[in-house]
Amino acid sequence: MNAAPLRIAALAIMAVLAAGGASAVQPDEVLNDPRMESRARDISSGLRCLVCQNQSIDDSDAPLARDLRLIVRERLKAGDSDAQIQDYVVGRYGEYVLLRPVLALHTLLLWLTPVVVLGLGALGIWRLARSRKSMTPQRLTAAEEAEIAALTHRD
Repeated sequence: MNAAPLRIAALAIMAVLAAGGASAVQPDEVLNDPRMESRARDISSGLRCLVCQNQSIDDSDAPLARDLRLIVRERLKAGDSDAQIQDYVVGRYGEYVLLRPVLALHTLLLWLTPVVVLGLGALGIWRLARSRKSMTPQRLTAAEEAEIAALTHRD
């Protein structure tokens, strides 16, 4: 057997696994301090790209995502805490910029809708199962059996 195709396949799989997640952070954006860069990445991973909408700003190549990444890093250099940076970005762009919405009175419907839908589905299934138990087949009356017999035995 030729082992070369297996080696190539194994190397390809290892290369794909080693690549990890995609990151759009450019080398000129990276902070020199590894701890601050790690904080910037943590904050950025929770912020939504307003152009792509389903990607974090860390994963997006959109110019607005780059601007947001730079704002996060500028605020870190200025000495802001993670919460202050997030509050600043939310104040500027609204809560939609958060990939994980906050649990508050105005977002209660967002958080409770899945629970309500699942509860209504479970209630519907329970009622359906319960109604099927009570639906036992009824026997025909003597008059109904005679009528069927008369209809089927015509000559």
